[in-house]
Order: sequence, then structure tokens, then C-alpha cells
Amino acid sequence: MRNIRLTIEYDGTKYHGWQIQSNAVTIQGVLQRAIRGLTGENVTLIGCSRTDVGVHALGHIANFPTESNIPPDRFSFALNRMLPEDIVIKSSEEVSMDFHARFCAKGKTYRYLFYNAQFPSALHRYRAYHVSHNLDVQAMADAGQFFLGTHDFSAFRASGSDTRTSVRTITELQVQRKDDLVEMKITGDGFLYNMVRIIAGTLTEVGAGKLKPEDIPGIIESKKRKLAGRTAPAHGLYLVEVFY
Repeated sequence: MRNIRLTIEYDGTKYHGWQIQSNAVTIQGVLQRAIRGLTGENVTLIGCSRTDVGVHALGHIANFPTESNIPPDRFSFALNRMLPEDIVIKSSEEVSMDFHARFCAKGKTYRYLFYNAQFPSALHRYRAYHVSHNLDVQAMADAGQFFLGTHDFSAFRASGSDTRTSVRTITELQVQRKDDLVEMKITGDGFLYNMVRIIAGTLTEVGAGKLKPEDIPGIIESKKRKLAGRTAPAHGLYLVEVFY
């Protein structure tokens, strides 16, 4: 028995998130069918994160056990011939049997993209959140610095989260503009359900002048979801990298 680790890039537009479901097409479901077609094995593919409907990934990590004698680095080549164009295996390798894509993760980096222009983009309509009013990117960047460190992020957690603690550590949060695209990049040891999207939505309100950067510490300390901003749409979110 071997343990194979996959690094996966996907456009989540057409999928009902990562986690397999009986009544919807998901990333995990498509990948498991491809692995079954390649190896003849009914594997359970373990993912590093349960991304929502429409969320994208540049470096989603997953692993599965196999008795196949296919060389580890050849899984990527073989599976890519079987997968749709919006899912690509960037690399495949053998790892120790105790490697678990979710439980072994020590941190993640996400990207959130805003398309900030008067009119929406035909090219970015499923890959960036359109905000028509001007965003004050400097104010958003200033606000982002208040998220750094270890805090109880209850105010930035959607209902339905089953985690034992809402304390997380954020080590990086940057906001930058390049032409009409505004990118928020955030790295932490873990994230609560919809936490990145709620932070993105809150920074949108800072960028619009509805909140001030110095309001953020009070929102964090309040632990009240209603004081934070709206949950930004899923299609602007990308899982960039997972750290082990």
C-alpha cells in the first residue's frame, strides 16, 4: 500500500464545491471517478479543505491510498488525460502513510480578487467579485494589519461551523491593486467557515468608507458576527497554497 499526494488546480465555477455529494457534481467526486478509472480502486480522496461552490484553487492538496504499481510522478500525467479541462493535477508524489492532507496542514494562503471598475468584466465574471464603486485600497491595507496575530475570530465565522475553537493566527494580510483588479492575500494557521470571505467583505466596506480601519479591533473583540461586513461571493476566492 502506498500514499499518493496530489497538488490540484481547479476552476470551481461548474462545481458544487470540493466535498463529494450524491446529487451534485463536485471536485472530489470527479477526481475519485478518475482515480477509479485509472486504478480500478474505490479510493476515498482526502482533501486539505472543503471549498464552497464556485471557489477556485491553485494548490489544493489531496491524498489517497493505493495498491497500484503506477510510478508516483506518473499519476499526474495519467489523471490529466482523464479529467476535464477545469481540473488539473499539477504534481503527484508518494508520501508517508501517516500523511493526511487536512490534519497535517500547518497553514494556508488564500487570495481574494475584486474587480473594481464601473462595469463588470466579461472575462473575470466568475473569477473576481465585481465592485463598481471606487475602493480605497490603502484604507483596506491599513485595516488588514489589525487582523494580524492571534485572535478569537468569532465575528468572522459563518453559522454552521463545528470547530472546537474560533482562535486563529493570521501571519500575513496584504491588499494591492493592479489596474482594475484588487487582490487580498491572507495567510494563517487555519480559517473558520467563510472566514476569508467575511474578512474580504468587511474590507470592502472599509474600502467604501462605511467602516474605518481602526474599527477592526473593536469588531474582533466584540465576537459578534453582525458587526463585521457581508460575506463576499465565493467566486472571488482562491486557495493558493497549503503548508506542511
